[in-house]
Amino acid sequence: MRARTDDSGFDGRRFGAAAGATVAALILLGMVLLVAMSNRARDSALERERHAYDVTLLVRTVDATLARSEGALGRFVLDENVRSSGNIYANEWRLAGTQLQQLERLVRNDPTQKQRVAEARSLYVEHGANLARVAQAAAGAKGEGGVGLFYAFTREEEDGPKPLGAQLRAKLSEIAASERAVLRDSMSQTQFFSAQADRLTDYLSWLGVLVGLAAIGLGILALQAVRQNYLARREADTLEQAVALRTQELSEANEALRTEAEEREIAEAQLRQIQKMEAVGQLTGGIAHDFNNMLAVVVGGIDLARRRLGGPKREVMQHLNNAMDGATRAAALTRRLLSFARSEPLLPERVLPSDLVQGLTDLLDRTLGERITVRVDTRGEWPIFVDPHQLENALLNLAVNGRDAMDGEGTITIATSDLVLTEGEVGDLPAGDYVRLAVADTGSGMTEEVKRRAFEPFFTTKEVGKGTGLGLSQIFGFARQSGGEVAIDSAVGVGTVVSLYLPRSFVEAAEVRMPAVFGGASRASDFVGSLSGARILLVEDDPRVRSATIEALEDLDYQPVACANAEEALAAFENQAFDLVISDVIMPGMTGPELVRTLKRRFPELGVLFVTGYVGEGEGEDLKGHELLRKPFTVGALQDAVAAALRRAEIPARVA
Repeated sequence: MRARTDDSGFDGRRFGAAAGATVAALILLGMVLLVAMSNRARDSALERERHAYDVTLLVRTVDATLARSEGALGRFVLDENVRSSGNIYANEWRLAGTQLQQLERLVRNDPTQKQRVAEARSLYVEHGANLARVAQAAAGAKGEGGVGLFYAFTREEEDGPKPLGAQLRAKLSEIAASERAVLRDSMSQTQFFSAQADRLTDYLSWLGVLVGLAAIGLGILALQAVRQNYLARREADTLEQAVALRTQELSEANEALRTEAEEREIAEAQLRQIQKMEAVGQLTGGIAHDFNNMLAVVVGGIDLARRRLGGPKREVMQHLNNAMDGATRAAALTRRLLSFARSEPLLPERVLPSDLVQGLTDLLDRTLGERITVRVDTRGEWPIFVDPHQLENALLNLAVNGRDAMDGEGTITIATSDLVLTEGEVGDLPAGDYVRLAVADTGSGMTEEVKRRAFEPFFTTKEVGKGTGLGLSQIFGFARQSGGEVAIDSAVGVGTVVSLYLPRSFVEAAEVRMPAVFGGASRASDFVGSLSGARILLVEDDPRVRSATIEALEDLDYQPVACANAEEALAAFENQAFDLVISDVIMPGMTGPELVRTLKRRFPELGVLFVTGYVGEGEGEDLKGHELLRKPFTVGALQDAVAAALRRAEIPARVA
């Protein structure tokens, strides 16, 4: 404790000495600056004094030169025979002009004096002109020729105006008087600043003595500091050894923690890989299970139909219908998987959510049953840019899920609203304008575990056979593919609200129609009668699909030509013209959209129908403005799609 007190006292003295030295240094610096400023002011006053003296001396010189010039002219006028007097007059007058020029240069920085010198110059010129007349009269006349003029221009009268020579001398006297005043003021300032500089120099000397004494005191403190530093270094060596020992212990502990962290990271990576494989296995198992069930229906129905080809037609049609139903369900499952993978071709349009929801009410009433009350609350007015069929399917799936959660009895509310979201307010959505479509039910709600797994493929809480587990996954994929997000708000025993957030649209989209895949002939098929014999080019790389499609087109009374790739299609157009091209989207070599762009440049009125089972990345934009038919499809769906494509291209007028 004592040592600490001594240390603090020593530190206080050292701090006080340092502070005193700093103050002394600042005072010394201030004194030096004051001395320098005083000397600079004194030098400036001396410079003004010298300048005033030079101006005064030059004014006197000009005055004397003018006097000598006038005197020489007077002698020349009185005695014309004395020619040397005339030369003296001329030389002295020119010298006076030169001296006035020097005076102008000296006072160029003083506006007042500069004006006075300019006035003196004007008087000099005017008076010089008068004296020149006198000299000419004296040189050319005899007797009294120049005397009268000389006295007229130089003699002063009491009541008359002053002659120009007197005015010029008065102006020079005024200049000299002003400079004498400046000279007196400069001399006073020089004396003042000289005295001030002397006093400051004395103070500076005394301050130097004090600084010297302070330096001696600081030297004593420095010696004490050296001694204290020596003691501190001895103590620091001891502490350094202790710190080194502790550092080694911490380093060993840190190395052990690093090793443990690396092992944990490896274990977590392995766990993530296992979880990924488990998810892939679950997805694969679910797909295999559902497809096996559907293929069992398809294979069984076709096999039974073959066995009963010779039997009653009703039984054959029943088995074929069962097979078709299984194939339809398999195609629907494939579309759900594509939506989940965000590879389902979207054909967006400008859609008003309120109008779309209002148009769904009749379908919802028929689908959900009489025990479910459907309420619609449409407050939003902003449009969105989405595939309307996909959005309708999403809302219908959510409503069906809500009905199942309520055991077939309750209230489902579908609401639309306009929202302005901030960055990250909902999922990963950026800030901006969004439309919220919410489907709320009064069912059993979800637990936290169910909410976390709700979007997993093939995860379902329904009984076996009542759901595939792809509904919410499909909705999730559709929302993300449309630039939006899905959010779930649920509480056990209260109900669930599933909200779709889709970005507001500011653009107009071209009309795009997608015929139903497994529907029967629609009103578009009424168009076919006028299109019999239309020339159609089919581009399909799969030989079995190509063969089946050609037969279907022939059954529909068209004139089809088949090609296996885009190169063959381009060559076919060299031989004949076609009304419509039906092209697969994904093909080896040139893709379907690339082929259509090439053909459209040559045949702008050519009808186009794309057929696809999968759309690659970046291909969806190329499908806008054209008809699209999904694989697999029926003959009726093909009939509708072909009729719509020909009608879009206005083929009837040309075929007829």
